[in-house]
Amino acid sequence: MLDTEVAGFLALLNENFPQVSTMTGADARAATKARQVPPANLDDVRSAEDVTIDVDGGTIGARVYQPHGPGDVRRPLVVFTHGGGFVFCDLESHDSFCRQLARQTDSVVVSVDYRLAPEHRAPTAAEDAYAALLWASERHDELGTDPARVVVAGDSAGGALAAVVALMARDRKGPALAGQALLGPVIDPGCDTPSYDTYADGWFNTRANMEWYWDQYLGPERTLPEPPELVAPARAASHAGLPPAVVVITAADPLADEGERYAAQLAAAGVPVLTRIHPQLFHGLLTFMTLRAGASARELLYADLRTLLGVASPAGGPA
Repeated sequence: MLDTEVAGFLALLNENFPQVSTMTGADARAATKARQVPPANLDDVRSAEDVTIDVDGGTIGARVYQPHGPGDVRRPLVVFTHGGGFVFCDLESHDSFCRQLARQTDSVVVSVDYRLAPEHRAPTAAEDAYAALLWASERHDELGTDPARVVVAGDSAGGALAAVVALMARDRKGPALAGQALLGPVIDPGCDTPSYDTYADGWFNTRANMEWYWDQYLGPERTLPEPPELVAPARAASHAGLPPAVVVITAADPLADEGERYAAQLAAAGVPVLTRIHPQLFHGLLTFMTLRAGASARELLYADLRTLLGVASPAGGPA
């Protein structure tokens, strides 16, 4: 049985979230943008600076969050890619989460405004995210970050991108990563696991929406690029040599099985993996900043990342 607060929020989402699978990408983007709530935690960071990053075929935006504290120490670097089915969300949609992430892990967070589908199909988003990792990793002195403590992180579709970028960094000989944090990650376009049947509808993230997201990102034929792990990280020939992973799974989610299976693949390849399964949470709840259940899951995530990165708990405790 779901927590009362979670069940009530889920009912509201099921009733009011836009039916994106019936829309164009642009219309879905506008409909979800209209639902964004301004952050209530602006003071969590010392600064948030928007920057421009050169990528193949143009430029993208990013936002650099600097936590409070002395300016003469080297902090971890977290390169974060937001969710939104590869189609919507942006720097603003995940601004509050990134501020809290920076504060709670005493890290410099670079949030990536990668190009969106269907205007920019796969593997554009992954290449943009990798370009952002390169950009940040070339600026450790400027950003005040530690080259030995670089993490890629993302939620939902952004979790897919973080997993893919970890593979890209391994296969393209850098930058070296200390970890990957995959939050409710999208892993494969098959949409055919048992959790897709169990949670096909009525749990906010639906099978219809997931199939539509993949159609936007890959095209209606869902043709994978070469190599296929530029989109579907589980299809890599090997997962050996990847950085330690924190995998967070919401069990009431079509994506639950593929997240668990990917964590198991990583572990079988000798990658240190910490898997956190939240049995009474549905997709995306870690980045819904107003819910107590999401706050508890985030506190556990931040503690896991602090352990991975060798960071002390912040003064004043969890946010």
